[in-house]
Amino acid sequence: MNPSSLRLFLLGDGTRASPALAWLIGFFAFLNVYSMQAVLPLVVDDFNASPVQAGTAVGATVLAIALVSPFMGMLSDAIGRKLVICVSLFALTLPTALIPLADSLHTLTLLRFLQGLAVPGIVVVFLAYIAEEFPGVSVTRTVATYVGGTVMGGFAGRFITGYAGDWFGWRGAFVALTLLNLAGALLVLWRLPRSRSFVPRRDVRAALRTLGGHLSNRRLLAACAVGFCVLFALVGSFTYVNLHLAGEPFNLSSSGLANVFCVYLVGVLVTPMAGKLVVRWGFRKALLVALTVSAGGLLLTLPPWLPTILLGLTLCSVGVFVCQSTTISFIAASVSEGRSLANGLYYLGYYSGGAVSTLLAGLAYEGWGWPGAVMTICAMQVLGGLIAWTTWRKA
Repeated sequence: MNPSSLRLFLLGDGTRASPALAWLIGFFAFLNVYSMQAVLPLVVDDFNASPVQAGTAVGATVLAIALVSPFMGMLSDAIGRKLVICVSLFALTLPTALIPLADSLHTLTLLRFLQGLAVPGIVVVFLAYIAEEFPGVSVTRTVATYVGGTVMGGFAGRFITGYAGDWFGWRGAFVALTLLNLAGALLVLWRLPRSRSFVPRRDVRAALRTLGGHLSNRRLLAACAVGFCVLFALVGSFTYVNLHLAGEPFNLSSSGLANVFCVYLVGVLVTPMAGKLVVRWGFRKALLVALTVSAGGLLLTLPPWLPTILLGLTLCSVGVFVCQSTTISFIAASVSEGRSLANGLYYLGYYSGGAVSTLLAGLAYEGWGWPGAVMTICAMQVLGGLIAWTTWRKA
């Protein structure tokens, strides 16, 4: 890459966001979402909490994302893209800064919920910004770059808090995240160009008509239900496996748990295969195969041997990422208008599954240990497969 191309990649041309900035926006959007997982055993010890009580600190953020996602696109349609993105980034920084001061688990959970309320203002709105501001093929490349940032942000949040938690405690870990969030918010405020192609749309009646049509679309609702089951598996498994591995016979520290999350990156590398699988097998078969791989991976985590657990978690994440990609592609093929609202409804179902899993998988973990959590998650994956089998038929 020559110097001028490198400068364009890092800084943009002054009229559009650079690919590097798109990556960073995705990174900072997801840096906080799952950051609590790696330090969950430390939170349990600090507040003398049960697994389900501690799990709510993960589920609260995911629940807030689910509740706000369908409406954030409509808000930005009315008042503008950059304003919502920048306000959301700064709004994400404030509760993160207060988390180290939390004196109870209830306060911690509330602050994590407030974190989640800010995330859709970045995630949903920046995708709309890309679609409006980038021409032709640049949209696809920029979205791919942005998605890469979201994945690395999700991984880095766990990895950073895991190691910082080992060195400074879980409160110190969130001080580090606060500084990163603030730096990200200032950078985006400085470097993200204002929208040039944005046209305000404030027709609430049209949006409600579109919503009514989506709520009667059986295939779309089925995809939302499948998404519920997919994130149920990912959040449930990667939340409570930390408590499992922190106990006997593994006794992993928070930095050791951070290393476990490296298996998450293997799933990211395999995800591009999803498109080829859909072309070859169709949506339904590709999803069923991915669900089978994911459930089989979870079953491999049952023996108390760390190598098989790591292999099982790798297969689980691979399957979940392929499921996610397949489901989003299915929605794109099944919805002809109001796609942004359709995606908002999907994210409502998707993130609701993650929130519910912290309760149901947590109750199973409390009652029957890690095997109970695994069986609960696998049952939800079977349900997702049955929904796809009965509803994802060709139109």
